Order: sequence, then C-alpha cells, then structure tokens
Amino acid sequence: MKNPEAQQDVSFSQGFRMLFYTMKPNETSFQTLEEVPDYVKKATPFFISLMLLELVVSWIHKGKSPGRLDDALTSISAGVLSRLPSLFFRSIELTSYIYIWENYRLFSLPWDSPWTWYLTFFGVDFGYYWFHRMAHEVNIMWAGHQTHHSSEDYNLSTALRQSVLQLYTSWIFYSPLALFIPPSVYAVHLQFNLLYQFWIHTEVINNLGPLELILNTPSHHRVHHGRNRYCIDKNFAGVLIIWDRIFGTFEAENEKVVYGLTHPINTFEPIRVQALSQVTLLLRVCFIILTLTSIGFLLDQRPKAAFMETLRCLMFLMLYRFGHLKPVVPSLSSAFESYSVISEIGLQAKEKFGELLSLRDCLIAGNHPKVD
Repeated sequence: MKNPEAQQDVSFSQGFRMLFYTMKPNETSFQTLEEVPDYVKKATPFFISLMLLELVVSWIHKGKSPGRLDDALTSISAGVLSRLPSLFFRSIELTSYIYIWENYRLFSLPWDSPWTWYLTFFGVDFGYYWFHRMAHEVNIMWAGHQTHHSSEDYNLSTALRQSVLQLYTSWIFYSPLALFIPPSVYAVHLQFNLLYQFWIHTEVINNLGPLELILNTPSHHRVHHGRNRYCIDKNFAGVLIIWDRIFGTFEAENEKVVYGLTHPINTFEPIRVQALSQVTLLLRVCFIILTLTSIGFLLDQRPKAAFMETLRCLMFLMLYRFGHLKPVVPSLSSAFESYSVISEIGLQAKEKFGELLSLRDCLIAGNHPKVD
C-alpha cells in the first residue's frame, strides 16, 4: 500500500491534469478513504491561475475583461460559503455513501483495479447527469441549484458560484454505487467530476472539434447557462455529453447566449444569492417543521392530529397563494390555483352569510340597522 502521507502531495502536473480529468488510475487509487487527498482544496491555486489567464486572453482577443468585478467577487463568495460546512464535518455525500456501503453493499469491487476506476468514472458522471437534470425539473431542488445560474456573466469565476444546499439532495443519485464500489474510489471521482466542470465555464474557448461529440465543452455548457428559449433545460452533462444525446436533452450552441435566470435576482449579496429571500426561507422552514409535526401526530393517532393537518394544509395554501411555495410537480399548479380560488370564494361566502345572520338577528330584535 502507498504511503498515506505521500498521497497528500499533488505535483504541478497532477494539479493541472486533475482539472481536465486526465489523472491515471494508478495515481489516484487508494485503499482507504483517509488516504484520498482533498483535490478540490489543492486545486485552489490552479483556479486562481486560470482565472488570471482567462483575463489576459480576453483582453488580448476582445479588448475587455471576461466579466464584472462585483459579479466575480459574488461568485467567489458563494464558493467560499459552499465549502464552509466541510471544515466542520464530512459531507453528506460521503457520509450517506459510507453508511450504505457498510450496511447494504452487495459485493466489493477491488479498489486498485483500473476497471473499478473507469466504471466509477461512468457511474458518477451518469449519477451527476440525473441529479443535475432533476435539480432543474424539481422545484425544491432548483431552489438550491439556482444559485449557480444566478450570474449574468459567464467566466471561470462563475464555476465557483456553488450552492450550500444542493449537496443535501445530490447524494441520492450516487447511492446505488455504494452497493459495490469502495468509498475511496467514489471519493476520488466525486471530486474530479466537480473539478472538470471548472474550465468549461468560459467564453474564450470556442469549438473543440470532434471532442464536442463526446465531452461536455465550454460551448455546450454556455447553452446550459443561457436563458434563451432554446437553452432552457438543456445540456445537463458533467463530463460526458453523451448522456444528453442519449436522453434527448442536448442542444448545440447557435445564437448568442444570454446568461442568468429568467427572473434575475438583481443582487450581489452572498446570502440572497445562495437561496431565497429571508422571509420565504423562514416561512418554508416553518412549513417543513409543521409538516413533520403533523406526521408525528398522525402516526401517534393523537386527538389533535386532524386539527394539525388542517392547519398544515391551510398554511400550504397561504404560502402558495403568496408565492412562497410551489408544488414539486409543475402540472399540479392549475389544481392548486383552482383550489385556492374556491377556498377564497368559500371564505367570502362565509363572511356574507355571517352578515346576513347578523341582519336577521337585528330584524328579529326590532332594530333597523343601517345598510350600506
């Protein structure tokens, strides 16, 4: 077995090659998870170097910088925030993977086999495609992922604009690999898949010829970040664009891409960039707590369970009505809107009925109320 301490050192050649996923299996195979280097941390100097290089190339070829300074600083701030949880505890992506591996694995592939290494490469990239696609198509996941798309510039700093929240759902899509692939192999490819996606966030690289058929390239990823009609929900690939070609989500770059969200956030505040407005976030947290409490009441068959569930449903309708909550399945929007309208009509009818009852009582008592 290789010396664990030696594995913590990454040469300049390795640091450069890991950004392009060109490291070899014999360089990046480890028996234990503790031996796996923090490649993302070690890539920081290369991130800075390539951003400076992009700035120089952009000035030479276009006579301008690749983006705005305030936007770049916001992206870097988002990147720093996204990495803070890892300072205190292991990510849920690894924690959940280890739990499944230790308790439910079907068999163990050899950690030092090149076949295991390449199988994990395909497995992680396939899992990333489906996570990324669901992060665009499922509202609650999009709430976290939208952070990455909030920039209206497109340069290498945009790659650093990562969400604090999305790793709490991404682990689900990698979980099947834990049934047979060792955590140490998975941990390597999880990092490389992320690092590869750094260099494709640029406008200084145009078409890469035949590589465009297989790999996710700057051209393909520019489309993904566009808010043009032809760009929406296209090119979800991490490393291999073949997944988009197979599953019908591929779109080639043609007209000029306009970047950012269809509803721009218009802010450089790091916290607001990371998630929703503070009011919306607070209300959603309250609704989640109320939902979990209601489930507990129902399971315990407590007398107030019906009241609690009614309160939860009313809160949902209120949050939906004022735009603080959306259904997971977009097609249900019309149903909720209809129900909200019916509920409002019912409340208005109840108020009118109450007024009529008051008028009746006044007439019976011989009073003559003033009628508007």
